[in-house]
Amino acid sequence: MLVKTFCAAVMGLEATTITIEVNMTRGVMFHLSGLADTAVKESYDRIRAAMSNIGFKPPTADLTINLSPADIRKEGSSYDLPLAVGILAAHGKVSDTMLSDYMMIGELGLDGKLKPVSGALPVAIRARKEKFKGLIVPIENVNEAAVVNNLEIYGMENLSDVISFMNGSERYEPTAIDTRKEFYERQYQFDLDFADVRGQESVKRALEVAAAGGHNLIMIGSPGSGKSMMAKRLPSILPPLSLAESLETTQIHSVAGKLSSGTSLISQRPFRSPHHTVSQVAMTGGGNRALPGEVSMAHNGVLFLDELAEFSKSTLEVLRQPLEDRKITISRAKYTVEYPCSFMFVASMNPCPCGYYGDPTHHCVCTPGQITRYLSKISGPLLDRIDIHCEVQAVPFAQLSQMQPGEPSAIIRERVIKARQIQEFRYREFPGIYCNAQMTERMIHQFAEPDTQSLDMLRMAMERLSLSARAYNRILKVARTIADLEGVEQVQSNHIAEAIGYRSLDRGDWAERSI
Repeated sequence: MLVKTFCAAVMGLEATTITIEVNMTRGVMFHLSGLADTAVKESYDRIRAAMSNIGFKPPTADLTINLSPADIRKEGSSYDLPLAVGILAAHGKVSDTMLSDYMMIGELGLDGKLKPVSGALPVAIRARKEKFKGLIVPIENVNEAAVVNNLEIYGMENLSDVISFMNGSERYEPTAIDTRKEFYERQYQFDLDFADVRGQESVKRALEVAAAGGHNLIMIGSPGSGKSMMAKRLPSILPPLSLAESLETTQIHSVAGKLSSGTSLISQRPFRSPHHTVSQVAMTGGGNRALPGEVSMAHNGVLFLDELAEFSKSTLEVLRQPLEDRKITISRAKYTVEYPCSFMFVASMNPCPCGYYGDPTHHCVCTPGQITRYLSKISGPLLDRIDIHCEVQAVPFAQLSQMQPGEPSAIIRERVIKARQIQEFRYREFPGIYCNAQMTERMIHQFAEPDTQSLDMLRMAMERLSLSARAYNRILKVARTIADLEGVEQVQSNHIAEAIGYRSLDRGDWAERSI
């Protein structure tokens, strides 16, 4: 007897429908074809144990199973459920009348329970596109898959539930989620707030400008000056995710298997902070299963690298292309996938190995050569791609104990949202451009062209600081954002002056003066 069940293979953010063909004849052999990896080949052992433990005798027959299309590599344990249902249907234990209406994914435990798998959201999107009536997933994946409308999503706890559903012996209701209500309710719930930051007004201003225009930023200062503290509060002043951005971000986290149980849509912008021992593959993505890396996990959010100079130089250099193109193509011998990676790059570092160069309260023990080598770990091309350079000084205790709480994140966020709305309206005719940091060179000349006085000031700064052409564009982009925060249409000299002040690391004498 020949039966067919359906599931999907996820590659990148796309899913491909996989047809599982099960043919049962007299005999005792088991054959599996269709470019399956070890996890798929081992599924038969899990399926036999699961059948026995839920009261079904595994069939004694010659089983031939084909995973079609046969030229697509099948990886992971998500094929367990459709394989088990296909075998039971071929054995006559499951009705085959509804098999063509439903796609299924799920890993089987030896006791028959369904375990969560990665990529449920892309699979659900594919199932709707292929006009399937519904999708059967483990109960832990049901909220994630139920984001997709016009598709019945059934969350099952074990193989017995799926058998009962297919045979019609028990009635199950599809999961319905008010996606919009849940999404908007959780958009403004933050554990960290800028009200906790006392002092550091100039740094908070730089972070506000960065958030308003989507600019990359680096903070440099001695230990304990508040660099990490302020960076972790950056998501609280970023504009809320749109539904389209949330869906794309959730897809990436779904493919990576990083969605927590019960999560439907990601409602807050991601904040990724990998340790400085992170490898190139973990940063960019790839591996045996082409999983997204940290740059893609931070898509539509923030990638924060603390202690930037401690990262390996090769790992930092792979960031150059994603920062410029806002997408990354991972090419290996067996696959080529593309992931989006439009993120705000935020970094912090100390000015020297001991951390206290230029600090008024501590003595630096580093030699000039050590300081130069430490700072040279950050290459010029990478530094050029960072729009805002911010120097951070520790707040003295005498002032810290007397200061009032800082401005709340909610108030700063309102100004950021207004600036972003101006930018969205300005770039409404440019697909894929939503903020000033994404402007092309032609758009810079169109929307951020300075007046004569500002141009003279900029020319003088370019000559004195020996700035690159990319730094010139970065200054104009930041100046455009500062003007948007003020609600001014024309970029003026005071905007240019503030933007130039955010290029402190470009100064040739930076390492020779105190911070």
